[in-house]
Order: sequence, then structure tokens, then C-alpha cells
Amino acid sequence: LQEVLESIAARVDASKHPLLAPRDEERNVVVVVVTADKGLAGAFNANAIKAAMNLIRERQWQNVQILPLGRKGNDFFKRRTLTVRKHATHVLQALSLETAHEISTSLANEYVSGEIDAVYVVYNEFRSIISQVVHVERLLPIQREEEREQTDSVEYLFEPSPEEILNELLPRHIEFQLYRILLESAAAEQGARMTAMEAATKNASDMIDHLTLTYNRIRQAAITKEIIEIVSGAAAQK
Repeated sequence: LQEVLESIAARVDASKHPLLAPRDEERNVVVVVVTADKGLAGAFNANAIKAAMNLIRERQWQNVQILPLGRKGNDFFKRRTLTVRKHATHVLQALSLETAHEISTSLANEYVSGEIDAVYVVYNEFRSIISQVVHVERLLPIQREEEREQTDSVEYLFEPSPEEILNELLPRHIEFQLYRILLESAAAEQGARMTAMEAATKNASDMIDHLTLTYNRIRQAAITKEIIEIVSGAAAQK
């Protein structure tokens, strides 16, 4: 889909499509922060929240709205002075394309109407069970790749027109990108929770072994003390 969009977008004027045209200045910005609804996942939630706060601090936008996807993010930002939009919980637990469609459609409509100037998403990308990397991506406006130099320039015939194709594909592109981000976050949450629980189980086992050894030493010392007292008493009677 990205390759098709790059090919078509290179043949149209980007300023003619509202989802491709960037604003001169980003004043009203929405930051989507994807977190989990539960804890016990290591630094999964803390890393995403920290990255979002650093992004807001660095950019210094005039007006920032937070769209938290997940209860942990909502609980954090509602105690701050930032404006929190209507949040969504249980997104990663009951993940569906309809959820991504609803959120992306709302954000795209606000961008086209001029209510917001940009949308950024902060989420955890799944690399492996033990590796989750926080990413910050601009969802709107859609980043238009520079036209690649091609030695063999081919002029394609589009039916319908490139403008009509973009009108159909760009909203779906935003929807699929958001859905991909939610899938990445869901996988990263499970990986982070597995790693955290494995570490917690290991630490608990080590603690049990240490306490058992300490208990046996104290018990052995108490038994030895009683035996010495008995032997000493018997020797004293003789």
C-alpha cells in the first residue's frame, strides 16, 4: 500500500489533497499514547508515557490534546494539566479493525476541517519477547516520500484518476497504519508482561530459597543449643 501511494502521490499535486498537505505551523496537535489497561508489564507503560512527555516538552506546541488508548495512560494524563480527549480502554484486549476505523476517521475529519494540525502516535514496537522499542510516528499529515530517481521512467495510465484513487486509499492508509500500531502494541504488551512475570517468578524463587536456607540455619542452631544444654545438665549432675 505504501508503494502504491508513493507512486500515485508523485503524480498529483500534494497541496490538492487535504491529507497530504502539511500545515505551515503545527499549533493544535493530538498525541495518541498507546498503553495497557493493566500493570505488571515492566516498563511497558512508563516508557510510552515518558516518550510522550519528552515529545511534548521538546516541540512546545501551542495547544496539545492527549488521546490515551489504555487505562494506564488515561490515569496518568488526567492528573496533569494537559487536555485529555475521550479515552478508550480495553483496546488491546479486544482489538478490532472497527476500533482503528472509528479513531482514524475521527482524527482525519478533524484534520481536514482544520481543527487540528497534526497527529502523532507514541507506542511500543514489538521486536522480540525481551525487546520492545518505543516509537514516535506522525500519523497526520501523511508523510510523502520524495520521488525516487528512476532510470526507466514509466508513465502509467490510472483508472480512475490518481486524485480519485488517493481519495479512496489515503483514509484506508491511515486506518491500516493505526491498526498496525495497535497490533504492535498488543504484541509488545504480551512480551513485556511475559518477561516481567518470568523475572518476578525467578526473584520469588530465589527469595524462597534464601529464606528456607536462613530458616534451616536458625532451626539447626536452636537444636544444637538445646542439645548442648541437655548434655551440660547431664554432665553437671554427675
